[in-house]
Amino acid sequence: MYKYGRNKIIKIEMFLNMEEKKDFNGNNSEETQVNEQTSSEEVKSQEDEKDLRIAELENELKKSEDKYLRVFSEFENYKKRLEKEKYQAIEFACESFGKDLLPILDNLQMAINSANNSNSEELKQLKEGVELTLKNFLSMLAKNGIEKISTENGFDPNLHEAVMKVDSDEVESGEIVQVLQEGYKLKDRVLRATMVSIAN
Repeated sequence: MYKYGRNKIIKIEMFLNMEEKKDFNGNNSEETQVNEQTSSEEVKSQEDEKDLRIAELENELKKSEDKYLRVFSEFENYKKRLEKEKYQAIEFACESFGKDLLPILDNLQMAINSANNSNSEELKQLKEGVELTLKNFLSMLAKNGIEKISTENGFDPNLHEAVMKVDSDEVESGEIVQVLQEGYKLKDRVLRATMVSIAN
């Protein structure tokens, strides 16, 4: 009877051990599944955060590139503008000086016109000297880009200033009848418009 009871107890213990092992393995499996699921969710969350951060950085980079291109373009335009202004300043450096010389040219021309009405030999010689002076003066100005404004191509409101209208049978209406005061230009810039009378 004792032997029978002992065997039964051993079997019961073995059965209990198996159940405990089974429960342990089952619980362990569930914990593993939970841990794996948690780990997977954490990885996915980290990847999402990385993707979001990458998108933010790419957006910031694009904004920085756009800003750089805008600033670079503005700087290039500013540099070209400065370069243009520098060349214009050099090209038209004598503009003010040229304007100051115009009254002198007018006076020389008036002296020549006055001498035309005289038969005096001395005045004729004086006239020749003034004409030579005026010629040299105009030649020096031409070397520096200052020239008389031509009236050969007709009236041009950009170059000529009509100060009076007169009757004339020699020219058409609106055309130049007489030059009252010579005009001058520095290259393409008008220093003083030519004063003229035009036909009615």
